[in-house]
Amino acid sequence: MLKLNKQALEHAKKLVKEKQVVLDDRDAWSRDRPSAEKENRFLEEYGLAEYQKWYLGVDESQNEGNKSRYKFPYGDFEKVHRCGVLSAESRAGQYKYNDIELAVAHVHGMLDELA
Repeated sequence: MLKLNKQALEHAKKLVKEKQVVLDDRDAWSRDRPSAEKENRFLEEYGLAEYQKWYLGVDESQNEGNKSRYKFPYGDFEKVHRCGVLSAESRAGQYKYNDIELAVAHVHGMLDELA
């Protein structure tokens, strides 16, 4: 079961309020999304508690401590990327994860206010 990661949502909203954002286009996510190598380095350096803050979905069917448990990334471990938010919003809607889609839409709206 995939559900909203409320801690990640609060982290994203905090970063947007602090203007720790990249206001890029949707197509930039393929370039800006953290690579598996960068994910692994971040996980090793900061641990799972910090890692999971960057993923708006939690797949409860995956084991705790497994990075594949976390879905819908929205940033690069430093800033919220508009392209990541747009990608997460689109995918959540496509797969009918309504709670995630609504939460991401809220972050999207916050980013649009900054633009």
